[in-house]
Amino acid sequence: MRTRLFLAVLAAVLLAPGASTAAQAPADEPFVVEYYYRVRWGHQEEFLALFRKNHLPILEKERAMGRILEIRGVAPRYHATEEGRWDYRVTIVFASVTAAFSPGLTDAELRQLYPDQATFAKEEQRRFELLESHWDVPLTTLSLRP
Repeated sequence: MRTRLFLAVLAAVLLAPGASTAAQAPADEPFVVEYYYRVRWGHQEEFLALFRKNHLPILEKERAMGRILEIRGVAPRYHATEEGRWDYRVTIVFASVTAAFSPGLTDAELRQLYPDQATFAKEEQRRFELLESHWDVPLTTLSLRP
């Protein structure tokens, strides 16, 4: 669904000629992406509840399958300037760059997790309606020693 579309677009951007992040990621090492969510003011709890209900189980299933090694979530302790504000950051450590850009769960696996696909689709649409912005940052480990 949206996750597959996002991963396809992200793969096209990162794997395009001149894209340094994917080019620097060894195929057999973990690949880290940080996902930032800026939620419409006053709707943070609703967004988090929908994320926990509908997206986290997908990520956990993919972790159980070995595609994802780790899932972490944080929120800032204090507020920032409005232009620099983000409400949630989810860090996903994929097993490899290949795993990060491989297809996620199949439609059958999604239907098994969410038999009521109409409700799932409606709630996922609502989760994205709550966002002011969302951005993804694939990370590259830097050596700080010469």
